[in-house]
Amino acid sequence: MSRPIRACAAWALSVTKSWRPQRKSPTTRERGRGKQSRTMAAKVRCRSPFLRDLSHSPQSCLAGGHFVVRIYQRHTDFQPFFSSSPGKGGGGRGQKISDYFEFAGGSGPGTSPARSLPPVVRSSPQHHSLSNPPGTMQQGSPSSMGSANTEHSSCSLKPVSLYMNHKATQSDLTVEKLTAMENNKNSDLEKKEGRIDDLLRVNCDLRRQLDEQQRMLERYKERLNKCVTMSKKLLIEKSKQEKMACRDKSMQDRLRLGHFTTVRHGASFTEQWTDGYAFQNLIKQQERINSQREDIERQRKALAKRKPPSMAQTPPLSLEQNKRKSKANGAESDALSQAEYHEQEEIFKLRLGHLKKEEAEIQAELERLERVRNLHIRELKRIHNEDNSTFKDHPTLNDRYLLLYLLGRGGFSEVYKAFDLTEQRYVAVKIHQLNKNWRDEKKENYHKHACREYRIHKELDHPRIVKLYDYFSLDTDSFCTVLEYCEGNDLDFYLKQHKLMSEKEGRSIIMQMVNALKYLNEIRPPIIHYDLKPGNILLVNGTACGEIKITDFGLSKIMDDDSYNSVDGMELTSQGAGTYWYLPPECFVVGKEPPKISNKVDVWSVGVIFYQALYGRKPFGHNQSQQDILQENTILKATEVQFPPKPVVTPEAKAFIRRCLVYRKEDRIDVHQLASDPFLMPHIRKSVATSGASGTAIPSTSSSSNSSASN
Repeated sequence: MSRPIRACAAWALSVTKSWRPQRKSPTTRERGRGKQSRTMAAKVRCRSPFLRDLSHSPQSCLAGGHFVVRIYQRHTDFQPFFSSSPGKGGGGRGQKISDYFEFAGGSGPGTSPARSLPPVVRSSPQHHSLSNPPGTMQQGSPSSMGSANTEHSSCSLKPVSLYMNHKATQSDLTVEKLTAMENNKNSDLEKKEGRIDDLLRVNCDLRRQLDEQQRMLERYKERLNKCVTMSKKLLIEKSKQEKMACRDKSMQDRLRLGHFTTVRHGASFTEQWTDGYAFQNLIKQQERINSQREDIERQRKALAKRKPPSMAQTPPLSLEQNKRKSKANGAESDALSQAEYHEQEEIFKLRLGHLKKEEAEIQAELERLERVRNLHIRELKRIHNEDNSTFKDHPTLNDRYLLLYLLGRGGFSEVYKAFDLTEQRYVAVKIHQLNKNWRDEKKENYHKHACREYRIHKELDHPRIVKLYDYFSLDTDSFCTVLEYCEGNDLDFYLKQHKLMSEKEGRSIIMQMVNALKYLNEIRPPIIHYDLKPGNILLVNGTACGEIKITDFGLSKIMDDDSYNSVDGMELTSQGAGTYWYLPPECFVVGKEPPKISNKVDVWSVGVIFYQALYGRKPFGHNQSQQDILQENTILKATEVQFPPKPVVTPEAKAFIRRCLVYRKEDRIDVHQLASDPFLMPHIRKSVATSGASGTAIPSTSSSSNSSASN
């Protein structure tokens, strides 16, 4: 290959590799065009065999096809690379490299490529657009007139300084195609700009809508705050009216049922109960009945002395003897006839029967008044505790719970009926108040105990267990737990009012209790309630024929893997706590090591509660205090349960109670066995199935019927 050809090839390669466009701040449309040009140039370079093979073999580059060098300029002057004289290939138009180099089969065989190389002309700096490439010569331009003549056999390469934004590249595209592509790109760019404008408008609309929604939200919040404020006002007003009504009723009942009076005994003062006029009237009626009964008895005795002789069991005396006997007694009475005697005797019997009926009514009224008096005493204590409470003025705790009125007071806690302003529901708020005189260690233990109860109770979710909603602290000496509110009273209050219940009602309550205990033993880790008693069983409707809920998990035991053994159970670390009437004998065993307990503790409690519901008394330690039970070892001696003759209870219920109150815990059933006890299973009542062929009778498993079924 000749030297000029190699020089031209080397120059083209150097221009392609070394040229870099100058950077400036383009507009949006110019950025699109620049990107289009760079992408197109990269694609052309990749597919061009000439530029790939130019550094290796110029001859192979010449055989590859068309090679076009077009240099475009924006905003800068283009300096010519070659200086040529007019000659072959001139004429003022852009030429391809094939016009300068002759290939095999081009100008003819044997022709040297160097001889067909045309002079390179200088491009005008004023013409640099795509429609007028730099290779196009303009007539009369200084470049065309001042160009030097150069022989075809030689080509001189002059280094010049280059200032341009786009470099030359190999391409088969024509000006029309490039213009069309540019127009398409501009159209796409305009569409994108239009899309951007649309999105900006949508964004503005969304921002305007967001601002409007925020303003609306603020208005709704303000309206909600007004509603909450009005609700609080109405609830407080209603609570005050209820408090006034309760106090008015208590004042009226003070005269009717009685009241407490302070009596001085030496240097001390004690409260003594004084009955009201209702009890005094009943006492007067009872005294009147007793007086009338005594009078009737005296008259009956006198009537017996005037009994006719024919009705006497002994042989009748003679008339003379009767007269002498009457004279001896200092009185002479005429004997009554048989009809008169029977008439008077019948009157005395009727009067005694009527007095007996009145006495029964008075006794029933007295029992009713005693139950009402118990409620009255309970209400007086509640009012007294409420008036002395710190939270009596309807505060809002934790900015959420509005306290309405006091439900009850325990050792270190108060329970208020409250209203949840967030969830719009009634709740029971239990306020735990620690004694300020306690040591910090004791306060910490109490708080740890309450937190443990909260953690246990919070995870429980069962329809027969009171739900725990929230837990928060008030100050260093008090904290609160928020519980589900139930309208009714507890089972202990119901039994004090009604003394006992029917077997069906008691069975329904026991079934619900066992269902809750089964749930407590199916979760992981299982839980022992340990403090089941009538006071911890809430009657939702206040009656024995409704739903119940178990509460108070303060003494519950967690049977985790570290402390619980399936054979021996777990150690009782809180011996002495709980309610003694409802705890089994193993909880009272004193030894070197703490006793072992399991869920059979709750089984014993179920049996005691069922016994008390049916018979109106506790099976062990009735009318005894907890101190007496502990000193006399009452529960440790409770080896067998005894059933009174009245009221009548079915043998199935007695057998169920015996299975629950087995003395040895090894022989006692557990909660899972209790849940599948036959007494708690649905009773299959007797039914008769008529068959045309055999007339088979289905026997009954119910204990309420003993007759046989026939076809």
